[in-house]
This record gives sequence, structure tokens and C-alpha cells, in this order.
Amino acid sequence: MRRVLIISYYWPPAGGSGVQRWVKFAKYLPQMGWQPVVYTPSNPSYQTLDKNLGREIPPEAEIIRTPIWEPYGAWKRFDRSGAKELNPIHGGRKTLKQRLSLLIRANLFIPDPRVSWVKPSVKFLARYLRKNPVEAIITTGPPQSMHLIGRRLSIKTGLPWIADFRDPWTDIFYFKHLPLTGAARRKQENLELEVLRDATAVVAVSPAVQKDFALKTMTPVHLITNGFDPEDYAFEAMGDGFFNITHTGQFSLAGIPENLWKAIAELCDEDADFAGKVRIRLCGQTDSEVLESIAEAGLSKKIVNLGYKPHLTAIREQKAAGMLILPLRKDPEYAKVLPGKLFEYLAAGRPILGIGQKNGAMATVLEDTGAGVTCEWDDVQGAKQFISKIWRIWRSGRQYSAPSGIDRYSRRNVTAQYVKLLNSITGK
Repeated sequence: MRRVLIISYYWPPAGGSGVQRWVKFAKYLPQMGWQPVVYTPSNPSYQTLDKNLGREIPPEAEIIRTPIWEPYGAWKRFDRSGAKELNPIHGGRKTLKQRLSLLIRANLFIPDPRVSWVKPSVKFLARYLRKNPVEAIITTGPPQSMHLIGRRLSIKTGLPWIADFRDPWTDIFYFKHLPLTGAARRKQENLELEVLRDATAVVAVSPAVQKDFALKTMTPVHLITNGFDPEDYAFEAMGDGFFNITHTGQFSLAGIPENLWKAIAELCDEDADFAGKVRIRLCGQTDSEVLESIAEAGLSKKIVNLGYKPHLTAIREQKAAGMLILPLRKDPEYAKVLPGKLFEYLAAGRPILGIGQKNGAMATVLEDTGAGVTCEWDDVQGAKQFISKIWRIWRSGRQYSAPSGIDRYSRRNVTAQYVKLLNSITGK
């Protein structure tokens, strides 16, 4: 079996779409002739844990771990408020300590707080590969420091290298929230261009991001999306008798869909049956501001907040839903994003209401597959009409039409795309 080195910061027991993407690739690669050799930190700083994902790793996979130093321990000693550490994700109000920490994070830890792992990892892996050869290297980011490891290792060993971008680099939506000096910004941009230039191939997960990267480099940029694993959905889901409008995964204050809450509230006022049956079911990390916005719409009694749950529990919630909601962040850059959650929602087979740009990547997939609709953030009537339509179907006991053409997004099929790329860059 041929061997490929995968350098990933996120690995079980971490949760989130980043780890799911590569755990699933690792699951199917051996069936297609490639043994995954995964290099990952032994002591990473995770916000979520999902030990069940570890069961997905095939016995053929080899896992290598070395320690990493990250600044988060120092941050916690500096700021004991319990706030999200060094978090640039949104531009909300921050304390003086948070602003100072973010300034340090942005200008001293380039491209990200995992950069201290680059040099020791290159040294360790170069030594490891002399005795345990592989045929190719794949790095997956963010964090983008993983690509710096891959670049140096590829130059040192001559091995072909794929830079897999789950998100953009300098075009990512939160980059504008980083308080960068001019020198730090130029360094970020130069590092990005060096990675794009020196990689054997670049992979993007959405067409718009693929296009953006292609404008920056002569290196071939391939589209390999996220996906879903049909095996995860091979069970019957039982409802609880309520019309559950369900969201799974992280629910950020940057994407609060006030139009959705207003639409639900209006329908409650107009239809007593709907008011008695509807529930807003949240399975995942939900910002407190999201819960407050639901309460302000007069819907606090409709909330069922389960908190963070393992991936398989989230899947059960998706399949048992009356409908699924997927609000994107309001940052304009997010129009280019295809969230990993979208593909899981497609597999669940429940109608999807997306909140975001109607000309964005998510809207295109929902329209092409017939899985649902996308409404802009201020479109109350559009959201209300779709909810009303799905409510009538649910109340009648009929089934919503299943999405079409989604097999292309199965984990096996997207892994096959990766195998084709690996075979190409290794000359096989």
C-alpha cells in the first residue's frame, strides 16, 4: 500500500468540520490503495471534543504525535474571564486585555498561534521520513502553519505536496478583524504566496475560493469539497411529535437570523396549531447572544438548547428535524463559503432554510439539489413562506422531496477525487 503523510492540527478527539474532513478521507484512503500517516500534536488546545470520531480511523492508519507549544496557557493566566482566547472570529466588543492579546496574536504569531510547531516538526518529520518513506505530503489548514511545515518539508525531501485549504488565508472573513501592522500584513500575504507557489497542487473546498487562489498562483488549484458519509445516516430517525426547526453545530452571534425569529413569531401569532407544535432545537455550541435574540422575539419558550453533542448525536437531530436552518455569518466574504454542515444537511434529507447571500455558494448548492432555499438576512416574508410550506407538509404527514444529485458529495466519491490527484502528482 502506498503511503501519504497528512499534517493536520485537528485530529480526534477534536470536533468540528476540520477534523471530520480528514478523518473521513483517512477512513476511505486505504480502500483505494493509500495508507494515511497522520502527523498531529499530542497536546493541542481544543474547544470541542468528540471521542466518537476516533472510531472512524481505520486500523491501517498510522498516527504520529509530538508536543506543541501554544500561547493559550499564558492567555488564560493573563485573562481569567473565561472569554474565548485570542479570538479574531468576530468584530464584537472586546475588553482591553482581549484587544491587547489580539494585537500580540496578530503581529507576533504569524501566520497563527501554532507557528512555534513549524521548526521542530520539520526536523522531526525529516528524520522520520528517512526511515519511514512516503510518496506524498498533504497539509490541511487552517491553521495555516501546517502549510509552512509542508512547504519546508517538501523542499527538504523533494516530495510532492498538496496544500489543502479548508478556508481561505488572507481572504478569510475574520482577517479584517486582525489588528495587523503593515509589516505583519505583508508577511501574511508573502507566506500565502510562497505556499501557493511552491505547492505541487492546491485544493480548495468551494468554487469561489478555488477561483481566488487560481488568480494568485500558477500552481494547479483543484476543487475537492467537503461531503457526507452515507454510513452515518443509515438509520431511521424518530420525531418527538414537535415541528422542530433544528440547527446543529456552532451558532455564532455573527450570523443571528433575526428575520427567521420574526417569521416564526408571526406564524405563531397567526396559527395556534403551529404555535403549539413548533420548537427551535439547537444542538451545538450556541453564543449567548443567539439565545437572547430568540427570547427578544418572544420565542424563549420554544427553545430546546441541547448544548454541544458528539457528531453522531447531531446527525440524529438532523434526521429527526421538521426542517433544518443554516444561517451564515454576515461577513460578505462568507458568500464564497460552502460550510461542511451543508453537506451533512443534504444527507439528512430534511428541507433546508439557508440564511445568507442569494448569489452565494450555499444558495447555488441548495438550488441545484432542490434541498431548500436561501433567504437574505432581512427577508422575513421569504423565510415565513418557506417555513409555512414545510409546516403544511409536515402536518399532513407527507415527505418533503429528497434532494437530488448529492452522491457526488459522498465521502467515498470525494476521497476518490483525492486519490486521482495523489496518483497524478506521484506519476502513477
